[in-house]
Amino acid sequence: MQKTLPLLPTTVVGSYPQPAWLVDQAKLRGRLVPRVRTPELWRVEEAYLEQAQDDATLIAIRDQERAGIDIITDGEIRRESYSNHFSSTLEGIDHGSPGEVIGRTGKPTIVPRVTGRIARTRAVEVRDVEFARANTDRAIKITLPGPFTMTAQAKNEFYADEAELAMDFAVALNAEIRELKAAGADVIQLDEPWMQAFPERARRFAIPAINRALEGIEGTTVVHMCFGYAAMVSEKPSGYSFLPELSGTTAAQISIEAAQPKLDLGILRELEGKAVMLGVIDLGTREVETPEIVAARIRAGLEVLPPERLIPAPDCGMKYLPRDVAFAKLRALSEGASIVRAELG
Repeated sequence: MQKTLPLLPTTVVGSYPQPAWLVDQAKLRGRLVPRVRTPELWRVEEAYLEQAQDDATLIAIRDQERAGIDIITDGEIRRESYSNHFSSTLEGIDHGSPGEVIGRTGKPTIVPRVTGRIARTRAVEVRDVEFARANTDRAIKITLPGPFTMTAQAKNEFYADEAELAMDFAVALNAEIRELKAAGADVIQLDEPWMQAFPERARRFAIPAINRALEGIEGTTVVHMCFGYAAMVSEKPSGYSFLPELSGTTAAQISIEAAQPKLDLGILRELEGKAVMLGVIDLGTREVETPEIVAARIRAGLEVLPPERLIPAPDCGMKYLPRDVAFAKLRALSEGASIVRAELG
């Protein structure tokens, strides 16, 4: 039975470090984030891979529980990246011949090539939710790539307008999300980091696509936006090029990174009516924050938002950190939130 969430519930953005016996860490860190299937990253042969991924997922779940995190994920352990796990399963993608686009860092990026109408033909993450639900009594969150980011991460050779492509991605997501809720997911999160990199395109069609993906979905929904993994993007701006626009989404929560970029939190006032998943753990350094530092960052958020609208979290996914560092940072997150809860009475 799911526990009642405390004030200032802590969570993770999505990913947790994958063990080195499961994923070749040198290959993972030595390339851009995979946008197409990259099976050479796995160190376990195909016949045993699912079992190995299950075992590693249990490690991620238990670490989050031991650290005291309130809303946990499966750690995205079964994924080569946050986006290709879902997008690579869809009909309309030429799986044998990828394309190339200019990525958010300005570099050529190998991406899925869209050669037909996008459609979902099977469940992708339902088993992931079922596995997590069977192995924890805490609230669980599942993440999916958002429709705008999947559109920006694709070479479109079929649709006359990329807004139409985004809407078909949204329809596929909506069908998946309905099954994820039925399987026991408490929180649904759409990852939309590429809105920040392409704000003009995002203003044209991102919000309608996100709302279509979340149409009819009950319970807590989140849109996550960031500047990119700290392992890939070390220099980050101190403000977002696309953030107040997210007040137009139907998502209940907006997730942003704020610790590493030292974000001016005054901008959060423009997210009227939204709860904010606030990044208070800097993933750009392996130095572990003290609980007091985390508490101070939470207090800064509370100068702008009431505690009922604040969810402390790391800045982004923790995939590229060493596991001991990631665990220690999560424990500091939990203890920092406890300090502030006690102050609030």
